[in-house]
Amino acid sequence: MSTASEASLAPLSSIATIGQHEGETVRVRGWLYNLRASGKLLFPIVRDGSGTIQGIVPKAAVSEEVFETLKNLTLESSLTITGTVRADSRAPSGFELDVADVSVTQRVPDDQPFPITLKEHGTDFLMERRHLWMRTPRQSAILRVRATIMRAAQEYFDTNDFVRTDPPILTPAACEGTSELFEMKYFDEGNAYLTQSGQLYIEATALALGKVYSFGPTFRAEKSKTRRHLTEFWMIEPEVAYADLGDLMVLAEEFLSHIVQTVLAKHRADLKTITGGDEKAAKLEKIQAPFPRVSYDEAHAMLEEAFSKGLVENRHTYGDDFGSPDETYISNQFDRPVMVHRYPAAVKAFYMQPDPADASKALCVDVLAPEGYGEIIGGSQRVDSYDLLKQRILDHGLPLESFEWYLDLRRYGSVPHSGFGMGIERVVAWVCGLEHVRETIPFARTLNRIYP
Repeated sequence: MSTASEASLAPLSSIATIGQHEGETVRVRGWLYNLRASGKLLFPIVRDGSGTIQGIVPKAAVSEEVFETLKNLTLESSLTITGTVRADSRAPSGFELDVADVSVTQRVPDDQPFPITLKEHGTDFLMERRHLWMRTPRQSAILRVRATIMRAAQEYFDTNDFVRTDPPILTPAACEGTSELFEMKYFDEGNAYLTQSGQLYIEATALALGKVYSFGPTFRAEKSKTRRHLTEFWMIEPEVAYADLGDLMVLAEEFLSHIVQTVLAKHRADLKTITGGDEKAAKLEKIQAPFPRVSYDEAHAMLEEAFSKGLVENRHTYGDDFGSPDETYISNQFDRPVMVHRYPAAVKAFYMQPDPADASKALCVDVLAPEGYGEIIGGSQRVDSYDLLKQRILDHGLPLESFEWYLDLRRYGSVPHSGFGMGIERVVAWVCGLEHVRETIPFARTLNRIYP
């Protein structure tokens, strides 16, 4: 095995960048993902976190020690493999490694094999072993795409002169009531809650800095078991002073387009690993601004027509919010996200500005992803009148004393301002074509899962 030879001095390469070393000898540090044997040939597949690559090991080309070490190596054993990079159009990565040497860092014991094999496993089995499941190529690819989505989201705001301002995670009051919040005692100050949104706080920083955003974990104690819900998730929220609803919709579509195109530029191979084909990438290529805009009334009319034709099972009641089947039908009429705006104020939050043309409507927008992935962005123009905001707080039965600081924003130099929130996990699910959001985050927290 490894000696102080030319092989052991070979440069390190990640699998993702191994194409830069075609014809050269390199070292790859990683783990044995799979191993096939055919007579006097071994085909180890190694992963390193950036991708996988197949090695070719003819018995005649390596020492007996190297051949036997690899032949008897257990899955997920950690190793450093040395070999020459060779282009091969049949290989998923476009390259293979002609192996010359191997050094084992830790061998997985034979009597305690890696529990996740290539056969089918149930969801509960995999979620109980999430700390190991994420090593598989598909799960690793999802997490790489997630990282790029998060980076692209920040990049968009940072390069467009937004200032990141981080709101508190522990809050004394709720944005939209406390029924779906995790509650805790806060020393002698009474109850505190894990944040469900940083919005109220970044309204304050927007009036200080103009254009801001926050990015962090949020929590909702909603007892939901749907494929779209987590109790802990990540939210990015911009807020802009002097912006109205029209400005906000332009921001949302340009922001989402940047994220999707960044993923396409970096992760076509990962998307193929995740979905098993190129269809998803082809659909994502269409995600370019501008997005279609549909008012609540127009969306309701679409659903009425669909119900009359038997295309939706249940009739939508005018004035109600849209349920998941409604959102799915609406979004399926478009090849890119659709922006549904001006919902009835009665079904929206207290801080949303009423439409001056129809006070029964709120100046708000929900961005619905294609293919039935539902709302990925929700935002609004905020109430900027002190008197109206105070009355809204009272009408919603919220404690006025908890919102005095929020009312101060309307006492001292109030301006029209707008913002939205985008849940990272729902965007990951949509971009990756996932059935359930539990695969979009390293360790999902759901109604019935807090382990590991």
